[in-house]
Amino acid sequence: MKNLKKEFPVLSQNTYLNTASSGLLYDSLLDYRQEHDFDFLIEGSMFRDQQEKQLNAVRESIGTFLGCKLENTILTPNFSLGFNTILNGLDKNQKILLLDEDYPSINFSTISKGFEICFASANSSLEENIENAISKHNPNIFAFSLVQYLNGITINLEFLKQLKLKNPDLLIIADGTQFCGTRVFDFNSSGIDILGCSGYKWLLGGYGNGFFLFKEGILEKITPDTYNKAVSSTNYDSSYTNLRARYECGHLDTFNFRSLQFSLEFLSKIGLPRIEENIQELANYAKTKLIASNLLETDVIERSNHSSIFNIKATKETYNSLKEKNIITSLRGNGIRISLHFYNTIDDIDKLLANI
Repeated sequence: MKNLKKEFPVLSQNTYLNTASSGLLYDSLLDYRQEHDFDFLIEGSMFRDQQEKQLNAVRESIGTFLGCKLENTILTPNFSLGFNTILNGLDKNQKILLLDEDYPSINFSTISKGFEICFASANSSLEENIENAISKHNPNIFAFSLVQYLNGITINLEFLKQLKLKNPDLLIIADGTQFCGTRVFDFNSSGIDILGCSGYKWLLGGYGNGFFLFKEGILEKITPDTYNKAVSSTNYDSSYTNLRARYECGHLDTFNFRSLQFSLEFLSKIGLPRIEENIQELANYAKTKLIASNLLETDVIERSNHSSIFNIKATKETYNSLKEKNIITSLRGNGIRISLHFYNTIDDIDKLLANI
C-alpha cells in the first residue's frame, strides 16, 4: 500500500505510529470537505434543507460498512457523549461489569454515575477472567473496549458470541473506537448488543463524528419509563420525541458526519479485507521484533491474537528522542504506545527499533 502514502502529507515528513491517538487527514478528504463548505456558502439554508437526506446517507454507509440497519444506527459527535446518554437512561440498580484499566470514557463515566461495579482483569487470561467475573458477580451489563487502548489487548469476537448465547439477558456494550476500520466485522451476527465508536481514529473520519449501533429491540429495552411518560404527555411532533431524538439532540453537523461517510467509502474502495491483511502482517512483524528486543509485557506476548497497538518498554526520554527524529508515538501507562495502520510499512517498524 505504499502508493497510498502520498494521500497523507504527514507521512512525507514523519514516521507516524500514532493512529490510536489520531487518524490522519488526507488529500481526498480535504478536497471533499472544501466542496461541502462551498455548497453551504452558496446555498445557505437551502443546503440545510437537505440535512436529513444527507444524514440518512451517512447512516446507510455506516450500516453497510459494519452490518446494521439504518433505523438502528444513531449518530453522535463522539463515543463518550453517546455512552453517557445510554448510562443516563439505565436503571441505577443494575450491576455493571468493567475491565480494569479500560478507557476512562467507559470506566470513569460508569463509576461516577453510581452503578454497582465489578471488574475483570484485561490480561493474558482476559476471556477466562470475564467468565469468572460473570459467574461470581452476576452483572446485568458488560461494558468494555474491544481493543484496550493502553496495550492493544483484543477480546476474542467468537468468545463474545458464545458469552451472549450463555447469558442472553446480559446487555453487552462495546466501544469500537480502537477497532472499527482495522478488520472486517458484521455487527448483526456479533454477540454485541450496542456498539459505539468515534470516527477520528482508524476510520479516518476527522473529529466531531461517531455512531452507535443497536441490535433489534435494544433501544426500547433501555428506554426509561420517565421518557415514555414524557413523550405520551406532550403534543410535540415525533422528531422531538422518537428514540432517535433521545440520542441525536439538536442539529448534527453534516460537515463532520459526511466526512466520516467519505472515509468509509474511501476505506471500502481500498478493501477492508486488504486493509485487515496488511495491518495483521504489520502487527505480526512488530510483535516478533519487539519480543526479540524484550520490549513487550508478558500479557501481550502470551496472547495468540493481538491488535496493531503495542505498549513498549521505554522512558519519556526515549519518547522525546523519537519525537525529535519525527517518529510519532504516544506516552501511555508505563511505556510508549505505537499503533500501525494500513499506511504504515515494515520500514516504519524497523526505523522505530533502530532508534529505541
